[in-house]
Amino acid sequence: MSLSTFTRRAALAALALTFLASPTLAEERLKINIGYAAIGLDNRPYAEGTSAATARAGEYLEKEFGNDPNIKIEWFFFKGAGPAVNEAFANNQLDFAYQGDLPSLIGRANGLKTKYLLASGARKPLYLAVAKDADIKAVAELKGKKVAYQRGTNGHLAAIKILEANGLTEKDIQVINLDSAGTVAALTSQDIDAAFGDTTLINLASKGNAKVIYTTKGDDPRFGRNAGIIGREDFINQHPEITQRIVDAFVRAAQWSSDEPNRATLFELWHKSGTPVPILEDYFSNDKLAYRNSPLIDDLLVSQYEEQGVKAKEFGLIRRDVSVEGWFEPKYLKASLEKLGLQNFWQAYGANGKPLGS
Repeated sequence: MSLSTFTRRAALAALALTFLASPTLAEERLKINIGYAAIGLDNRPYAEGTSAATARAGEYLEKEFGNDPNIKIEWFFFKGAGPAVNEAFANNQLDFAYQGDLPSLIGRANGLKTKYLLASGARKPLYLAVAKDADIKAVAELKGKKVAYQRGTNGHLAAIKILEANGLTEKDIQVINLDSAGTVAALTSQDIDAAFGDTTLINLASKGNAKVIYTTKGDDPRFGRNAGIIGREDFINQHPEITQRIVDAFVRAAQWSSDEPNRATLFELWHKSGTPVPILEDYFSNDKLAYRNSPLIDDLLVSQYEEQGVKAKEFGLIRRDVSVEGWFEPKYLKASLEKLGLQNFWQAYGANGKPLGS
């Protein structure tokens, strides 16, 4: 054997030993991309009002995988909300995401292969605010007015359902498609007459720049909005154990977010999004934390998604029928509830909006 041949072989052998001895080289690092269909004030990478927001701000997923050097958690917040999350899923840029009901159903109707793993931000109320000088006192008085909401979001579908309940359709109003920041600016300048939204509108009204005239809170729970954690089907099938740990972390965040003694601390944590604590207190007033932060895939949630699918097509938001059969995947949630001893921690609700067993 020539010296040069021996040297090359020795070098290759040394390289192989280095590769085997180094876990960072022997095993490719797995980056888990988590999307959130919202963004904080001034584009802060935080949100509020959901257990998923708690998971982010409290670093629940990062702590779950803290002893796994080959796994990295990365969060992405989308100003474009649910529609932007769908685009990211379509390009295989996300593995999991917090997303509202309408956009996730639109994604399913368009062939996105996802699974619904647990609720997060279920039964969120929607608010209607009008310009400070507007003489509008009821939903029915929106006819012919400029009304803002963000198209393609769960707030969009909830707004249409509210209009319908008050004898109106989208054709009866001038729809202005704006995100939350744009809505605040337009409502403050009174370039629009009214807007549907949530905490940003409460905050605007608290400053005297708008008036909240209606909320779904205390009204028919079917007028509210739902959201949850969606997972990319390919990732779930390839990494079931990691998926289970992801769900475990979200469930832990939901448990902590549901404990009433944590209410003040919870709002401080969500304040990382830029939303003032008093606004969050107002947003959750008269609601039990466990009611709003339940991860359960119960009959009410499933029936709401079924109805949303029907309504979305009826209102022309989806062109084809969309079925939720086989979409909900509760086995990971069930395993988490059993592992953490939380089988009876949250109240399940029936399709009629009433507690099961009552």
